Amino acid sequence: MTSKKEPQYLAEGVSRREVWSWAMFDFANSGYTTVVITAIFNAYFVAVVAGNQDWGTFAWTASLAVSYILIMLTAPALGAYADAYAQKKRLLLLTTAGCMLFTALLYFAGPGDLWLAIILIIFSNFFFGSGENLIAAFLPELAQSRALGKVSGWGWSLGYIGGLFSLACSLAYVTWAQQQGQEADHFVPVTMLITTAIFAVACVPTFLYLKERAVPQPHLAGQDVIKEAFIRLGSTLKHVRHYQDLVRFLACLVFYQAGIQAVIALAAIYAQQAMGFNTSDTIWLILLVNVTAALGAFVFGNIQDKLGHVPTIVLTLIGWIIMILLIWKAENVVIFWLAANIAGLCLGASQSAGRALVGLFSPSSRRAEFFGLWGLAVKLSSILGPITYGLVSWMSHGDHRLAMLITGSYFVIGLAILMGVNVPRGQEAALHSPEK
Repeated sequence: MTSKKEPQYLAEGVSRREVWSWAMFDFANSGYTTVVITAIFNAYFVAVVAGNQDWGTFAWTASLAVSYILIMLTAPALGAYADAYAQKKRLLLLTTAGCMLFTALLYFAGPGDLWLAIILIIFSNFFFGSGENLIAAFLPELAQSRALGKVSGWGWSLGYIGGLFSLACSLAYVTWAQQQGQEADHFVPVTMLITTAIFAVACVPTFLYLKERAVPQPHLAGQDVIKEAFIRLGSTLKHVRHYQDLVRFLACLVFYQAGIQAVIALAAIYAQQAMGFNTSDTIWLILLVNVTAALGAFVFGNIQDKLGHVPTIVLTLIGWIIMILLIWKAENVVIFWLAANIAGLCLGASQSAGRALVGLFSPSSRRAEFFGLWGLAVKLSSILGPITYGLVSWMSHGDHRLAMLITGSYFVIGLAILMGVNVPRGQEAALHSPEK
């Protein structure tokens, strides 16, 4: 039962418990990105699995790129199917199970097991990214349009707390294992099991309390499920001119997220290769960054609906540019830690504001599909940014500073494109969708 205050920001019939259960999925799945992609397994992949070879960073980024290509090929059709059959929650359960399975199997990836690690990363990240699109599509059903930023910010901030919790549990185990004299090839695999277990427990409220409010759409007679999904996607692309601000923002998103995804995927590698951090130092770094990211998502989530989504993103992109310049010039750990925490604040805010803006630009009958397009843009950026970094570091024989500087130019491009986004016009286009 909702309280009298809830309609101020929640959609009709939505309780605080349900919003909490939705946000708990961000808490649950953030352990995967924090432990596997950002803090522990990525550096382990380069140093141990790939034996610290010059091509190790590129092999890591290429593996992620393959998984993102798979998501790009499937996300729009998956979203169209979820809308047509009102199956977001069922598909979310499937992708969650897949991510947990392949993350747990990373336990078996040790020194020299390059292809095993690559295959498991590709599939675990594919299921993670697919689920990320689906959970985001619930947002416009839960919050009133004027409060999308606030509710999105709750999810992101709770997500960073979840990543913090998973990483803290992993750090506790790593610290104990190192005290016992164990090497990375013994304690890192166990952190994959810890991450999986936390994911499994924390996502339970989501599947207990989150409701599927979408209703099945009229189906096309004589068409199978897959063909119908692509026909619906084709209809959206046919009318893409009607959503010019969505298209412009997705283009902006591709570029600025390219920089963000490079930082997420390569933070631990940069810390170890450029700054000489060990595993424990890196985990402490990512722990603190998660705290500032949660703070950034919560604070900006509560003010962005008043400040405006575009001005919020502008501020965060300026912050990202400052961070890149600091980290490029950092010769001591104090400047590096300062830059890392600026990145944390900007990370939470830019992710939250971007998701809320897509929610504003999405027609009610095609939310999963439009968040599939959002996911496609983010995954394209997840290829572009890390691959750029990996190629530059490989071609420059391990110059990680140069790789970070060049990758950071994507924030400048994104900022330039963002200037052409008109929020009221984009929201009006969603309200008067030609497909309704």
